[in-house]
Amino acid sequence: MSHLFPTYSKWELEPESAKGSYLYCKDGGVYLDFTSGIGVCNLGHCHPEVKESVEQQLNKFWHISNLFPIDLQEKTAEILTNASGLDLVFFANSGAEANEAAIKLARKATGKTKILTFHQSFHGRTFATMSATGQDKIKQGYGPMLDKFEYVPFNDLQALEQQLTEEVAAVMLEVVQGEGGIYVASKEFLQGVEVLCKEKGALLLIDEIQTGIGRTGKAFAFQHFGIKPDIISVAKGMANGIPTGAIVADGRLKEFFGPGSHGTTFGGNPIAMAAATKTMEIIFQPTFLEEVQTKSEWIFSLLKQKLSGNQLVKDIRGLGLMIGIELDMPVVSILEELRKEGLIVLNAGEKVIRLLPSLNTPKEDIERAIAILEKNLNIHAKLTI
Repeated sequence: MSHLFPTYSKWELEPESAKGSYLYCKDGGVYLDFTSGIGVCNLGHCHPEVKESVEQQLNKFWHISNLFPIDLQEKTAEILTNASGLDLVFFANSGAEANEAAIKLARKATGKTKILTFHQSFHGRTFATMSATGQDKIKQGYGPMLDKFEYVPFNDLQALEQQLTEEVAAVMLEVVQGEGGIYVASKEFLQGVEVLCKEKGALLLIDEIQTGIGRTGKAFAFQHFGIKPDIISVAKGMANGIPTGAIVADGRLKEFFGPGSHGTTFGGNPIAMAAATKTMEIIFQPTFLEEVQTKSEWIFSLLKQKLSGNQLVKDIRGLGLMIGIELDMPVVSILEELRKEGLIVLNAGEKVIRLLPSLNTPKEDIERAIAILEKNLNIHAKLTI
């Protein structure tokens, strides 16, 4: 009997160890992991340089509280600000906490309370971030959500313009909707959102929890589109598996997060900062990000070549190494079959297979994963004829 709340439908696999792109399970099975811990282990499992950085800090101290100056926090914050073009960082423990901080800062800085987000968005599972999320299924059973959140169709600039009044504190969005089905915002839409926010005195909040830290081939996904947000939130890939999160914000917002205005016991923990510093030093190298973009182009080309003739495949979309394969059927049973073949992938909604390989996954592992996908989807296509 488990003593855990059954909040997750557990898979049949029980990992014993992991390295690079592979999980080694207690049943003796070896599995190619194209989930990266849901977009977390961007450098693969147990990356040696990140491990060494963490071990060095473990031998110094683990926790002292944010009442002390911590050099590693300053170093990590400098990496984030240099990479994003923004100015100030607040460290949290997770993506949901980072989004909470972004919402609080936006409301305090503007003196307004209404925040616009988008249908099918996902921003977390606290009450504020559930309220910000444009999916009813995650809110069921919890009673009334926090008010002052309104939802707009994604990629619909005209609809946003109708709701973006001077009463709005902020517009909050994902450049690529991850949990919503791997939908990528258009350049025209994002640039239009930025203009409208400036016109109406609203802040632009970009949730980079899943898209950030190199996942799309840039340090942050917004950088593909020639825009500059006021606040971004980051977490998942930031420390390659050690829990941490952050917001990075424009310097003019400094006065609104002064002493006592917000806080955290564990945010900016030295162990997490040691992992984050080394992770981002590696990923933010221009040559590394260029390789991610090159790899992305190759993967999309290969997927379209192998799957374009499959009648079940409706669309292949995404950005960088955040890839969705939309099918004409639910994918849950397919994911189970893929695991039996040695490939672990995710869904993004009911009918989308989501691929989130580590950014440094070798080419031969990618070819193997796509071959398994092709074989499985071809079998299902024949069964539907």
